[in-house]
Amino acid sequence: MRGLPVALALAAVFMLTGVLGARADDSAGTPVLSPAPGASATPGSAKPEPVATASPGEKQAAGSSGPSSSGTSKPAGAYSLLDPTSWPVIPVPEIATDPNTGTFVGLLAVFLQNDGKGNIEDIIAPDINWNTTLGPGGNFRYLAYPSADTQWFVIGGASERKYAHFEGDWATGITRESNWSIETHFLFEHDPTERFFGLGDNSSFGAQTNYMTEQVYGEGLLAYNFTRHLDLAIDLRPRMVRIAHGAFNYPYIGKLFPNLKGLNGGSEFRTRAFLNYDTRDSVDIPRHGGLITLFGGTTNRALMSSVSYNEFGGEIRHYFPVGKRVTIATHLYTRYIPAGIETPFWAMSWLGGDGPGESSLLAIPVSKQVTWRGYGAGRYVDNNIFAGNVEARTRVYEADLFQTHAVLELAPFLDAGQVFHSANESPVSHLQPAAGMGFRGIAEPFVVGYVDIGYGGNGASIFSGINYPF
Repeated sequence: MRGLPVALALAAVFMLTGVLGARADDSAGTPVLSPAPGASATPGSAKPEPVATASPGEKQAAGSSGPSSSGTSKPAGAYSLLDPTSWPVIPVPEIATDPNTGTFVGLLAVFLQNDGKGNIEDIIAPDINWNTTLGPGGNFRYLAYPSADTQWFVIGGASERKYAHFEGDWATGITRESNWSIETHFLFEHDPTERFFGLGDNSSFGAQTNYMTEQVYGEGLLAYNFTRHLDLAIDLRPRMVRIAHGAFNYPYIGKLFPNLKGLNGGSEFRTRAFLNYDTRDSVDIPRHGGLITLFGGTTNRALMSSVSYNEFGGEIRHYFPVGKRVTIATHLYTRYIPAGIETPFWAMSWLGGDGPGESSLLAIPVSKQVTWRGYGAGRYVDNNIFAGNVEARTRVYEADLFQTHAVLELAPFLDAGQVFHSANESPVSHLQPAAGMGFRGIAEPFVVGYVDIGYGGNGASIFSGINYPF
């Protein structure tokens, strides 16, 4: 988020670390979930999502699921007015500015319940806020963690001017210890903050336009787990999209790009299949191992869609430990839409922002949005995409906060990516670079709050939220 004061953002990260699975993203703040084994989370106009707990085996491996052995943490129920880290209700000031959404301020109240061992069972996190363009608004979040294997959440929010969002998710089989993993997801949204600069990797920053996405969809994922490391999944999503005038003082997308496919919205029934091989030591805070995902999908007029297109691609993540404090995290991602002459722009591949564009507990894999911390969501858009990321996650400080063990991490990073129209084009001929520094607050074994400061061809951007970008 551009212009967010780093000191304040870091203070908020540590206040949220260990107590909150909610985040403020490009549109107003929804919580973010880490992927389950075998699932993939790619970076997106990031909308806030909850955080999935690790399995009991992963918590044991992490070595610090809850208060450390130093004895400084207070037992559950021991509250002190003079000690904010013991409060059951945590007030958190919200101050942020973003390339897409503009500046907003607010107050977030976090009501939480844990099991006395530093593990969160329920989170209620309402907030009220004011945006310079969208006016006053608010959000409500309820996140439930009945077990490491079954979790659900409900999120809703609105502002005075056009913005509205409702989302729900239920998932079981998150730890993939059983034969099947199942997830259902629902989203209703009016987002008037969207930006479009044109198609291709040479789109002009001066051609910036604004529009509103009105969409509703239901999604279901069913995965068969051959082993805990290998699964095959099918994902079905009927979706309806409409495009309208946005809330910002930029030209409407249809004025500058009248021939763009998808300006009138449309409907699609997308079917995708995934083969995932996951050897990470932790779903949420990986230190070694990796994830390989291959996928293919289709959207066809014969299957209740207004357009037809196919897609395929893959993703690789790997984590290399360097001593006890440093992890080199690497990520490669590609997606192709062959012969996509009628693919609507809202279904194409997007490069930009800091996180996945879809929220889910199993992290329904392969979002259209891919992490590139040089600008906000959707800075570059086209049929095909190739992107890579590397960062050195370095633990520099540890302490006991909010009845859990917290870690401060620095992570210098380098991102590069490219969108391109034809499958015959080179995927690396015009890579767009971005680099910067990440500041992360970690509550082991599963919560990560971050502030990432990136610099790309359009200047500096600052992003904050919950969960690693990959």
